Amino acid sequence: MNTGRGIYAIVSARPIERNADSVVLTLSVERADGIEKVALRLRIATTLIGAADSPETLIERIAPWLEREFEQTREAALKSIRTERKLLEISFDEVHPGPFA
Repeated sequence: MNTGRGIYAIVSARPIERNADSVVLTLSVERADGIEKVALRLRIATTLIGAADSPETLIERIAPWLEREFEQTREAALKSIRTERKLLEISFDEVHPGPFA
């Protein structure tokens, strides 16, 4: 992923968590030179993804959105880790489909 801050890799940091209504994908976004690494969680309604729920498939769909929203997402993720001591969780559902529209 190419951003204003450099090139970042997006990888699944944990196995997907599944329940009846959603899947949760934990991502690690790391700058190519290793100077920065940020993690966040994405909760995705199962109605948005159907059967295409492998981490690789979801990352392919999320990457363009994350590239566009990188600065805001990065800042929110860092703030959440610093102040709340937990990973930022972004939810995508029928009302806010994000990259799954």
